[in-house]
Amino acid sequence: MELQAIKNRFGIIGNAPELNYALGVAVQVANTDLTVLISGESGVGKEAFSQIIHSLSARKHNPFIAVNCGAIPEGTIDSELFGHEKGSFTGAVDSRKGYFETVNGGTIFLDEIGELPLGTQARLLRVLEAGEFIRVGSSKVQKTDVRVIAATNKDLLQLTDRGRFREDLYYRLSTVPIRVPSLRDRKEDIPLLFRKFAVDFAERYKTSPVQLDEDAKNLLIQYSWPGNVRELKNIAEQISVLSQDKLISHGQLRKFIPENPVNRLPMVMPSAGNQAPNDFSNEREILYKLFFDMKKDVTELKKMFLEILKNPSLAADTQEAFAREMKELKPQEHYSGNLVSSPYQSQPVVLHNNGNGNSEIYQHEEVEESLSIMDKEKELIVKALKKHKGKRKDASSDLGISERTLYRKLKEYDISE
Repeated sequence: MELQAIKNRFGIIGNAPELNYALGVAVQVANTDLTVLISGESGVGKEAFSQIIHSLSARKHNPFIAVNCGAIPEGTIDSELFGHEKGSFTGAVDSRKGYFETVNGGTIFLDEIGELPLGTQARLLRVLEAGEFIRVGSSKVQKTDVRVIAATNKDLLQLTDRGRFREDLYYRLSTVPIRVPSLRDRKEDIPLLFRKFAVDFAERYKTSPVQLDEDAKNLLIQYSWPGNVRELKNIAEQISVLSQDKLISHGQLRKFIPENPVNRLPMVMPSAGNQAPNDFSNEREILYKLFFDMKKDVTELKKMFLEILKNPSLAADTQEAFAREMKELKPQEHYSGNLVSSPYQSQPVVLHNNGNGNSEIYQHEEVEESLSIMDKEKELIVKALKKHKGKRKDASSDLGISERTLYRKLKEYDISE
């Protein structure tokens, strides 16, 4: 079946290469019984991909059920998935079949799989490996023939490192990984999606569809969309209901879009052998912490030298302490004679003996290194291009971003190759 026919059937809007690739993988794997792990940020439409896989499979006439693992309390999730026997716990007044029993022959979509408790993960692993499960409070092993499609908006490999997700279950689930791109990765699809939502809401509310002028379209495209398609749909509905004008300007659209900083750091993409989603917020936090720690060190140095100014007798002791410390630090951090230099200072501090047993301090004006994230990003891109002699594909791979993202950054920062 052609991709366009799939999109029309399931209401998927967009022509971005990343989206087409994810759809292509879903179509190819649909007619098998392989376990699929769908990854992507919240609101990108992961459940739609599970429905596509089920509808194009040999199980399409059998049951399909979507289970949000994060919405079921930890104490009852085993009962929900695998069933329980009468009297197995307080409140179990009757025996009950679980989803793996009632959906036998069909497909179970386990959304937010990273929220499963470790005990439930062990039970699920047995289902995937042997097709067996045991009801809560029972000792009888039962068989089931269920295809499992899992989804997550978290980095499951990071959860395995923290002991919160079983590594064997991760590799069993990700037999076929599918990454659904965020709206930031397919900006060209944003106007198409907005127009589709605007038309749908116009039909629902018996009115004319709203349209955007060029400036408003540019604002729509530049917004970071942390809530992805779900957030875009909500804003389209707000505008359709609340706006008096049908042609929306930049200023009018600004009233509906939240004020939030646009995430401009490069995104770390998964490698070919590891399609687990990335926790990008952690990368950003690490960089911020690095910059702030550097600034904190500079502040501490300033305080220390102010103390020496107030008490000149400390200068000689400080020189010796610096000398010992600098010998133990990295090669680029050195001490030579009366000159103390540090990677956190752009100008040296000179300790000068005035002949009276006291030392005078001369500190040149300090020029702090730029902490702009945009500057750092541009510098990394230039270095990567130089390293790979202008080859975009190699540079983007080294940076951990897509080649298209690199091309956009080159235009944005006016970087000549």
